[in-house]
Amino acid sequence: MKIAVPVTEFNQVDNHFGHCNFYNVFSVTGGIVTDIKRVPSPQGCGCKSNIAELLAADGVKVMLAGGIGNGAINVLNNSGIAVIRGCSGDSLELVNLYNSGDLTDSGESCHHHDHHQAEESGHQCSH
Repeated sequence: MKIAVPVTEFNQVDNHFGHCNFYNVFSVTGGIVTDIKRVPSPQGCGCKSNIAELLAADGVKVMLAGGIGNGAINVLNNSGIAVIRGCSGDSLELVNLYNSGDLTDSGESCHHHDHHQAEESGHQCSH
């Protein structure tokens, strides 16, 4: 399975999906990360870019995101990628939490393009 995380240059979850510079794509086998690939983010809003198609073509099935709007969620879902919202912290730690079943969706989406969620402490979306 492959899991993508929108990240900053320091591998922290980018708080705004559509404005991130990179996506870390984690290959997971038997619950263990076996490879990490960095994918440059296309320019433009996440819901209007081709990132969902690119990630789906690479086999991504899950997106662990910070702030993300419903438009981007719909585009990702239509490409076969499930979205876990409200994540923050180190991308590898988040993937490990997801693999252990300790990560759940926050239930909150950004409602317009200039909305930025406040930084959350910790490394999980919610328990």
